[in-house]
This record gives sequence, structure tokens and C-alpha cells, in this order.
Amino acid sequence: MNTAIELGLIYAIMALGVYVTFRILDFPDLTVDGSFTTGAAVAAISIVNGVNPYLTFLLAFVAGFLAGVITGLLHTKGRINGLLAGILTQIALYSINLRIMAKANVPLLGEETAISPLKDAGLIGGWGSIGIFAAVAILLALILAWFLHTDLGLAMQATGDNEKMIRSYGVNTDNQKILGLALSNALVGVSGAVVAQFQGFADIGMGIGLIIAGLASVILGQAIFGTRSILVAVLAVIAGSVLYRVAIQLALTVGLDPNDMKLVSAVLVVIALVVPQMPFFRRRKALVNRADPGGAAAAGAEAPTSPAGATAGAPAGAPDAPTAGGTR
Repeated sequence: MNTAIELGLIYAIMALGVYVTFRILDFPDLTVDGSFTTGAAVAAISIVNGVNPYLTFLLAFVAGFLAGVITGLLHTKGRINGLLAGILTQIALYSINLRIMAKANVPLLGEETAISPLKDAGLIGGWGSIGIFAAVAILLALILAWFLHTDLGLAMQATGDNEKMIRSYGVNTDNQKILGLALSNALVGVSGAVVAQFQGFADIGMGIGLIIAGLASVILGQAIFGTRSILVAVLAVIAGSVLYRVAIQLALTVGLDPNDMKLVSAVLVVIALVVPQMPFFRRRKALVNRADPGGAAAAGAEAPTSPAGATAGAPAGAPDAPTAGGTR
């Protein structure tokens, strides 16, 4: 069970990336399946060639960032449907990942990785490693929450909320989408690098169907813990990732065929989507809203007013400025 929790915390980094596109940008990005493997491939081949294992996280971040930029350019400049743009990038990345690794699988047995010190200290599989992975995931969540409250982050939220409105304030929504997709896939790439070092190999098929795991983590966590503020939302994503991995582990423990795991994943997503619509949960949400009518999320946040996220000065007659999207 501890291993499931460890994996949940590692994959939480990927889930935070999915959260950016799915909740913040409201963009159906399927690049994830490819960019995750890209991050793993870059990390594995770099370690094999003597690169410092900690530096590989930065390389994976950059590789994922570039993958997201490509999807963003296809969608915004090429005017390709967002779903199709993600699929095209994902397909292209399959060949690119094979080029990076030069084969379908790159083992890291005997190589020094960022996880090696934890293994040498006997922390893997125990609460020590769980604490370390949790600290990393929470730190990244806090950084993401901080970013989403900056002018640039608020402009990104507004782009997902109401693209036409925020464009009337002079915000370049195309740039916001590209940045959001790049940031999302950069996080996914980092997660791939950590998983590769944790499992001891990078494989060309390790990202297949990963978008389902990401969506399950986001939906499950937020269905249980809510989205009263950005901070609560990102922490809920981490919790959802852990719960998802624990659920998968329990399914294996009771004797389900490992080949059925994708089916289990799909069922979990359906449950997480349907259950919040049931009367009990609707009444609970109404009570919470009455208790906190202002929404903790919008606590004093203002619309982007500087070139960091938008150009200053809304045109006359423009709608009211957006506030932080705390209910995501």
C-alpha cells in the first residue's frame, strides 16, 4: 500500500499539469500521453549518458514545455481543433520518443538516479519516502497556486472562463493558451522523469492512457474535497491522485486481472463525475455555498492590469473585470 501512495504522490505532479488544462484553460489536451513518455525518455537517456540525475528534471521540464508549445501553436496559429491538436502532437511524440531512446525501453539498472539515495537509505516503501514525495508534490502545488494568483495566472484563468470577455481587456488569449499548455506538459514531463527513475526504466508505452489517470485524479479529488479556492483545488488534486492509486492497488489486491486496470480507471472517472450530481452532494454543496457566499477563492484578487498578464486599460463599456477562479 505504501508503494501505491508513493506512486500517487509522484503521479500527482502529472495530475497538476492536467488540472491546468482541464480546469483552468478548459482545454481537452491529449498531449499528456506523449509528453509524459518524453520526460521519462529524456531523463533515462540523459542518466545513461552521465548527466546529473537531478539536472534531468530540468531537461524533462523543458522537453514537456516544448511539447505543450507545439500543441498550443497548432491550435492557436494553425486553427486546428484543440482535441485534434493534442492527438497530432501525441502521435508525433511517439516517433520522437523512439528517436530519443533509440529503442523501446531504456533500463536504468546500475545507474545512479535521484531515487538512489532513498533506496540506499532503505526509505523506499516506507513513510520516509512518502514524506519526501508528499513535500515535493505540495511544494509544486503551492507554487502553482501562487502563479495562478499573479496577473499572468489570473489572465490564464479568465481565458478559460470567458475567452471573449478577457480578450476585450486586451489580453492575448492565444499566448495564454500556449503558456498554459506548455506549463501543463512541463509538469507532466517532470512527472515522467521521476517515474522513470523510481521504476528504474523508461518505456515507449508508459504514457498510454495516462490522461485517464490524470482526469481521475482531478475529478476524484475535487469531488471529495471541493474547490473552494485555488489552494484547496490543487491540494485536492494531490489527494485525488493518491486515492486513485490506492483504489487501483485495492482492485489488484482483491484479485482483479491487471489487464482490467484501464476499465477500473474508466469506472472511477464515471463514478467521480456522476456521484457529485446526486441530490445529497448537491444539498451539501448548497450548504457550503451559503456558509461561504463570497467564495474563499476570490479573496481580494483583481483582474490583470499589467503587461505581465494583459495590457492595461479595458475599452469603454467592457464587462466587469474577472477575479481569481477559485471554484475550479
